[in-house]
Amino acid sequence: MLIGLVTASAHDLILSKAQHYFADNEGVKIHYVVVGDGPLVVMIHGFPDFWYSWRNQMAGLSDKFRVAAVDLRGYNLSGKPQGVENYTMSRLVSDILTVIQHLGEERAIVVGHDWGGAIAWAIAMTQPNILEKLIICNLPHLKGLQRELTRNPEQQKHSQYARDFQQPNAHLKLTAEILAEWVTNPDTKKLYIEAFEKSDLEAMLNYYKANYPKPPYVENDSPVVKVKCPVLMFHGLEDSALLPGALNDTWKWIDNELTLMTIPDAGHFVQHDASERVTQVIRRWLLE
Repeated sequence: MLIGLVTASAHDLILSKAQHYFADNEGVKIHYVVVGDGPLVVMIHGFPDFWYSWRNQMAGLSDKFRVAAVDLRGYNLSGKPQGVENYTMSRLVSDILTVIQHLGEERAIVVGHDWGGAIAWAIAMTQPNILEKLIICNLPHLKGLQRELTRNPEQQKHSQYARDFQQPNAHLKLTAEILAEWVTNPDTKKLYIEAFEKSDLEAMLNYYKANYPKPPYVENDSPVVKVKCPVLMFHGLEDSALLPGALNDTWKWIDNELTLMTIPDAGHFVQHDASERVTQVIRRWLLE
C-alpha cells in the first residue's frame, strides 16, 4: 500500500471494506469496526473522539493486520450506562478485553490515544498476557503524569480543563459542535458532530470524574507494575494539555524495549496532525 495515499483513500476504504460489530460486556454494547486480516491490532480513541479517529492508520495497516477500532462506552454507537461508577478504569479495560475475546483472539497489539492510551497502559499493567505490543499516542505513563501534576505548576495550570470536567453538570456547557472544534476538515467535522450527537456528553466526562487525579495532587511512591511488552510512544509536542515533561523517566516503568518519537509540529491529536508519519512508523515497527 502507498502510505502517501493513505489520507486521501482512508475514508473510501472505511466505507467500502469496514465491518461493524458489537461485543457485549455485562449488558453494555461495545461497537467496533474491523478492516484487514492478520495479527490483531486494537485501536482505542480518546476524548473527544470516536473509532473514526484511526481511519488513516487502519488504511495503512489493513494489508498486513486485522485492525479493530473501538467506540468507547459513552461514545457514538456504544452503550451509555449511567453513573460515574460505570466508567472506572477496570470497566474500561474489561470492554477492550471483551472486544478481543469477541474477535476470537487471546492476545493483541493495542494502540491507544489520550483516554485510550490510559486504558492501554492499564491493560499492560493489569493484563500483561493479553498484549503482544503496546503503542501509545500522546498519553504519558500514568506515573509520569501524576508526578508532573504534583511537582510542575505548568502541568497543573494546563490541567484546569480536567478539573472543570470533574465539576457537577459540567456536561451542560458542552455541545457536539464545541467538542468537534478541533477537527479542521469540514466533511470530517460533520461526521464528528454526528457521532457526538449520538454520544452521552455526561458519560464522556465521567472518564475524568472516575479516573483523572483530583487536587490536592499527591505523588504515589508505591512500586509500579512494569510493562513487559515492547512499547512505541508518539508525542506531539504542541499538546497543550499533556506537557512533555511527563515523558521523563518512562523507561523506569517498562521492562522491555521503549521507542519514543516526539513530533514538534503536531499537537494532542498526533495521529491526525502527523498521520502519515505515525502510520509509517507504526507499520515499520510492527513489521520488524
